[in-house]
Amino acid sequence: MSGAAAMKHESEVGQENPTCNLHFIKIKGRRLMAERAEKGSWVEIHGIVLEKGERAPQVPEDTQRVPLEMKVKGFLVHDAVVGGEAEIVTPAGRTLRGKLTAVNPPYTHMFGSPIPELSRIGGEVRAILREKGQAQ
Repeated sequence: MSGAAAMKHESEVGQENPTCNLHFIKIKGRRLMAERAEKGSWVEIHGIVLEKGERAPQVPEDTQRVPLEMKVKGFLVHDAVVGGEAEIVTPAGRTLRGKLTAVNPPYTHMFGSPIPELSRIGGEVRAILREKGQAQ
């Protein structure tokens, strides 16, 4: 089996503590505390889409040596713990499964520093349109 359907998860959910948002999970034989996320929470999951041996032959050699990974944000379908298996629905309506990596993850992308010349354009265009009677 390959692709997203073959994603494996090594942790087991342990005993829950109803008085807090932390749970114990077992990862590679170690018992760890993990944050619990409730159904409907905004989360991020991680998974392996294609293993390194399954990559397309035309991709560069250095790319073929690593798996194709995914990081996707969406809303939890069921309660889950960080480090555990989770199912999400993305804003586009896709349903995906993977390892829960973050609860309320921030957006970390940016488009660089603001360009002063471009910062003024919106106001200038509105002023021109107002002069012509086309905007308020």
